[in-house]
Amino acid sequence: MSGTASHAALMDGVYRRQRHIYDATRKFFLLGRDRLIDDLQPAPGDSVLEMGCGTGRNLVLAARRYQDARFYGLDISAEMLNTARRKIANGGLAAKISLAEADATAADPRALFGVDAFDRIFFSYTLSMVPQWDVALDRALAALAPGGELHVVDFGQQRGMPRAVHAVLKRWLGLFHVEPRADLGDGISAAVERQPDVTVEFTSRYRDYCWAYRIARAPSLGRSHS
Repeated sequence: MSGTASHAALMDGVYRRQRHIYDATRKFFLLGRDRLIDDLQPAPGDSVLEMGCGTGRNLVLAARRYQDARFYGLDISAEMLNTARRKIANGGLAAKISLAEADATAADPRALFGVDAFDRIFFSYTLSMVPQWDVALDRALAALAPGGELHVVDFGQQRGMPRAVHAVLKRWLGLFHVEPRADLGDGISAAVERQPDVTVEFTSRYRDYCWAYRIARAPSLGRSHS
């Protein structure tokens, strides 16, 4: 079994049942997701891609807020996408949101969706679940349009919280194959250095519970939407 297939099987196994209660339970500790959606601010006609869209929760909220943008999501788990499709259909948003089953480390978003480049791309607590998360980050940056932004929110190191809280959280996350990346900042800095036309902003939030990044690509003249 290939690495992609084995990881897909692992994620399907983890979330086959969890997907039914995922949104209800994760809202208590996946902090910063709604703030990320607030920060997206796509212009009318912009294309917005979520890498690792899971149940579609973020895409539905963003599509309702930014009604003149077009939304896309990919995920490696067929089980999670089943929930996402149902959520999107129930919300009457099937015409605004397109989904694809794909590995974030191997996917070609252009080929999947027929979009030359995306104006906004985001990872919401995804990189802590992707073994080769630095590869996924490079894939996203390669698909980012001139003048576009890549947003990331994920677990920090909880340095402002009691050690016991950090230890319990890390142990619990491990049950779901989630690993907070202590080297996330270094990886993003390295990715940015490979992209000379991008800049990065970093914010630690909620006593270092989560880290947020905004990576902006410089605009170019004559830019057009796909």
